[in-house]
Amino acid sequence: MNAIALGIDRARYETRVYFREGDTILFTFLFPLIMLTIFSVAFSSAGNFGTNRDGSGGISAAAFYLPGMISAGILLSGVQNLAVDIAVERGDGTLKRLAGTPLPVLSYFIGKLGRVLVTSVLQIALLIVIAHFAFGVALPTAGSKWLTLVWIYLLGIVTSAVLGIALSRLPRSGKSATAVIVPIVLVLQFISGVYLQFSMLPVWLQNVASIFPLKWMAQGMRSVFLPDSLQTLEQGHAWNLGGVAVALGIWFVVGLVASIATFRWIRKDT
Repeated sequence: MNAIALGIDRARYETRVYFREGDTILFTFLFPLIMLTIFSVAFSSAGNFGTNRDGSGGISAAAFYLPGMISAGILLSGVQNLAVDIAVERGDGTLKRLAGTPLPVLSYFIGKLGRVLVTSVLQIALLIVIAHFAFGVALPTAGSKWLTLVWIYLLGIVTSAVLGIALSRLPRSGKSATAVIVPIVLVLQFISGVYLQFSMLPVWLQNVASIFPLKWMAQGMRSVFLPDSLQTLEQGHAWNLGGVAVALGIWFVVGLVASIATFRWIRKDT
């Protein structure tokens, strides 16, 4: 219980520090909102997505890109943010100093996960509010849709968090963390249906994207915010929420095992 209480205090500290860093706010917290705004404005004159031949139906660009931006935000909050943050703390000796304090490892990770949960919930809420009130995106009215959003978010964020912890071992130093992690995250966004309509990608690239969790998070979020008529654009022509749960569950286990096996308090070069 003491470790949990310390972890909650650590989460408060981590969250305060997060919102004091301007570059972090811009490139992780506000980045999905910026991209949603750019795509909504840039494609507003192109007509609705999924419009029938008679000109009826379809959804706006903002509505089409909202699920992808929410999914990208989850990935940025969990994978990119934690991977870079922990790599920097390892490189500058922060982890080594923490290892010499009474702070348990469990409390350290509760602090990191707590910050990720707080910031990502705020980010998703901001995306939904801006999409609805600024761009007129209609929100789901069925309670089942919101329940789907909740479980996909929770499974997606914890999966992203453990993968971020595991990937923090890749950079050889804190200075190289951003250069190593950001390209990985950026490539995944392009091949997973975040910036490009997933059905437009070659089949082989769709299959590659299906190996990774972001594709499944984006697909699950599309099932929440897009009309069911658009599920024909997905692989298998269905939302396949069972597949979403299985894929994210597998990646959670992989990330958890990798995190436990690779995390060390001390620096990599000592």
